[in-house]
Amino acid sequence: MGRIVIVGYQPKPGEQAELAALMKTHLPILREAGLVTDRESIIMQAENGTIVEVFEWKSKAAMNSAHEHPSVLKMWADYDNCCTYVPVSETPEISDLFSEFTPLN
Repeated sequence: MGRIVIVGYQPKPGEQAELAALMKTHLPILREAGLVTDRESIIMQAENGTIVEVFEWKSKAAMNSAHEHPSVLKMWADYDNCCTYVPVSETPEISDLFSEFTPLN
């Protein structure tokens, strides 16, 4: 069964463009590795600059196997260079009854 996740990426200073470029390749790399479903991701930006992504892994096992996949590990290293993973709860909007974000895709 699929597993939908919500991830927050806080760009490091001066790395907003690099993060934006990586966001375009994130799902295709995971899809090529056979780890995510065909469901398109939703990518949006919070007021504090955090990029929030919602996407679907094929299963919990797929999530776990990503930690051993070479192309995924390389991609994660690229993400580590330009952003910090943050809980989505750190975005100002998340406490609103209807959380609003700026769409990026």
